[in-house]
Amino acid sequence: MSSEHSEPLGDYRREVKTYVLRIGRMTAAQERAYMELSPSWCIPFEHRLLNFVDVFGNTNPIVIEIGFGMGDATIAMAQANPDINYLGIEVHRPGIGKVLSEIKRLGLKNLYIIEHDALEVLEKMVGDNSVNGFHIFFPDPWPKKRHHKRRMIQRPRTNLLAQKLAPGGYLYFVTDWQEYAQFALEELTATDRLKNQYDGFAERQPWRFQTKFERKGISADRQIAELFFVKE
Repeated sequence: MSSEHSEPLGDYRREVKTYVLRIGRMTAAQERAYMELSPSWCIPFEHRLLNFVDVFGNTNPIVIEIGFGMGDATIAMAQANPDINYLGIEVHRPGIGKVLSEIKRLGLKNLYIIEHDALEVLEKMVGDNSVNGFHIFFPDPWPKKRHHKRRMIQRPRTNLLAQKLAPGGYLYFVTDWQEYAQFALEELTATDRLKNQYDGFAERQPWRFQTKFERKGISADRQIAELFFVKE
């Protein structure tokens, strides 16, 4: 990469968060699952690189989902693809509790969670060229112009995502906010080593499960836009 495309996030990341911690009440079941299961299935944030073989016990492909919400689609994909290892990064604790309860109920062995800022996790814990796919489904669109700097899909953040992808790895982005979709298309197109697999917006990938948020969007007649880029 050129020096322009490999600039560190540095203060850009620390000063501007891509999320807001929204206070949500956990159900008793979610709280119980969080307390009982997080020691086993939540990886603590640390300033050291993860060894995915140590975490998952195999060398299967690694897919990282950034912001899985309540995790219904995450759980469905992990259950449907036992030969793929999933790492979910989320800060919404009720969603984490829900996913933990489903991991236990279904006996999943291929899904772990990190409860922390995704950008810092990628910078400090994920090795370069080590991720086979990124899923970023329905992130906060930050619709007000003064908040656009908080969007996950924009440079230099997309440079970091590309840096962590293995050659041939993909970035799959889905939103129901059309202005964000166009913005993301431009930012990803301008990101070194990422190549759009479509002429503009992507077709829905048949293996992607619908999220609860997506179903609500469809019910409200909002158009779903998808982007699928691969690292050359």
